[in-house]
Amino acid sequence: MKIITIVGARPNFIKVAPVSRAIEQHNFEGKDSQITEILVHTGQHYDHNMSQVFIEQLDIRQPKYHLGVGSGKHGEMTGIMLCRIEGVLLKERADLVLVYGDTNSTLAGALAAAKLNIPVAHVEAGLRSFNRYMPEEINRILTDHISSMLFCPTDVAVLNLEREGITEGVFKVGDVMYDAFLHNKDLALKKSTILCDLELKPGGYCLCTLHRQENTEDNKRLSNIFVAFEALASSDCPFVIPLHPRTEKALQRHTTEEGPSPYVRLLPPVSYLDMIALEINARFIFTDSGGVQKEAYFAQVPCITLRDETEWIETLDAGWNYLGGTDTNKIMEAFHLAVNSQHSTYAELYGKGKASQHILRHLILALS
Repeated sequence: MKIITIVGARPNFIKVAPVSRAIEQHNFEGKDSQITEILVHTGQHYDHNMSQVFIEQLDIRQPKYHLGVGSGKHGEMTGIMLCRIEGVLLKERADLVLVYGDTNSTLAGALAAAKLNIPVAHVEAGLRSFNRYMPEEINRILTDHISSMLFCPTDVAVLNLEREGITEGVFKVGDVMYDAFLHNKDLALKKSTILCDLELKPGGYCLCTLHRQENTEDNKRLSNIFVAFEALASSDCPFVIPLHPRTEKALQRHTTEEGPSPYVRLLPPVSYLDMIALEINARFIFTDSGGVQKEAYFAQVPCITLRDETEWIETLDAGWNYLGGTDTNKIMEAFHLAVNSQHSTYAELYGKGKASQHILRHLILALS
């Protein structure tokens, strides 16, 4: 069997690592159905700290193809990817194309395969924020509707697909990001020196990430968020913010009347292991990232989500995630709610860390 795996952005690398590891283990054990996996990197994330460092730390095989697409407008980026991925698929003649998550690379890979009548398998299928102003929501919906195999992390994801008339080829397998977190947690605590480097104490800081287009490209939203950060940050609990390149560029436009707080610390992008270490040791996490919301839950750290909705509603229901939106007062209210809430109950909402093995089993059955 030959599988083409499409990656391109930081979240894709995290999700692909445990599945690729399961494939390699399967082949190492000498099973009859050997699998050739070919990795195609679109180049959507091209910064070393957002791309190559993840490949190295997660021990992912170097991609056979690097398409070098880079940044650009959504339609332009997706169109270039579609063209270049099609060329790879025509050359390699794969049995199946495997895509992950909700990035432009995800949609481009799925479209290119579907137009060539190559089956598509979508890992992390069925997620819905029900906000179509988000480019990621469009990517999710379109990818799910052209996929032959849909690997869902939760019951809610399965139900979302059923409501849209998708019931064939749907499998609840758990969350591959939980697989990755469990695999790398101890390694991060052992190898990462970022707390020492930044002179941070465990439980003595808030971790913040911000990258979504609707926040970074809206001056009002961005200003509201940073006004809240600057009001909440203190010497006892500084706010630590690894910057996505898009956010760093957007912040050049951002000013406040009082000037930046000395307790809001802006950092360059951090590696995966450093990010895991920062998440595990944070007092609270603020984010607009779906992946970081889940990792906060895995780390059992309360999370304030800087959006008006989330695709990970299980974390809200469990009382570990709070919607703060992008209004300064609402962010502060969500933070104080998180401070005053009890967080004792923790459930395995996303499986038992075996999602990659379940995915591999379904792929083998489908392609045998």
